[in-house]
Amino acid sequence: MTRVDDTDVPDYANMLRLDGRGVVVLGAGQGMGRQAAHALSALGARTLCVDKDVDLAQEIAREVDGVPLAADITVRDDMETIFAKAGAEFGRVDGVVDIVGLARWMNLADMDDDTWDFEFDMCLRHAFLAMQIGARAMRGTGGGAMAFVASISGLQSAPNHAAYGAAKAGLMALVRSAAVEFGAWGIRVNSVAPGATTTPRISAMLTPETRAGYESLIPTGQLNKPADIAAALLFLLSPLSANITGQTLVVDGGVTARYAFQ
Repeated sequence: MTRVDDTDVPDYANMLRLDGRGVVVLGAGQGMGRQAAHALSALGARTLCVDKDVDLAQEIAREVDGVPLAADITVRDDMETIFAKAGAEFGRVDGVVDIVGLARWMNLADMDDDTWDFEFDMCLRHAFLAMQIGARAMRGTGGGAMAFVASISGLQSAPNHAAYGAAKAGLMALVRSAAVEFGAWGIRVNSVAPGATTTPRISAMLTPETRAGYESLIPTGQLNKPADIAAALLFLLSPLSANITGQTLVVDGGVTARYAFQ
């Protein structure tokens, strides 16, 4: 203690631990999801590794000693199955990490209903289902934490993928509402908004020239790695963020902080 402060000092290192906690990872098979599964497992969590591709679900589960499950998370019955499986495997559900989202590039004036519906299924519907069904599974067990992957496209303009941006903005609004409603149950709800991230799909699209062009616009000079997003998700699931809820953590190398004409 010091002369004016005798408050307890927490064990900050151990506040990152998730020993024995059961966490559902939605979209665990690759990119941010795979890295998140590794991050959570490395800090002691037991993971239900969910992916629509059965082979990917099994492969990541083997990597992290988790439990694999193939499911379509935009379908209510499948989401019910996911949380029933997690409860049966772990005895309780302590956390949810939802990675899933995909942008289709299309001019707003030419956008068809299929693209609009696809984006809201891929970016928002599953989050609604995960929050609702996950909260029911976590209620009465002491609570826990949920973290969702949003996007800076939901914070600023999203030319040529307006539906994606609108859905991600909706996700961040849903996170805020869920945080307020579920707070009484001890459940925290947050999101991470990545900038451009070198997932396997994006990496396959980048040439050395386009990568250099993107990085020239980023204050840190670096595109995100999937591990950067996994680290933020890990923080939001851990006791280190015990009094943080309803927030969106931006991970973009400073892009959204930059003045447009700088």
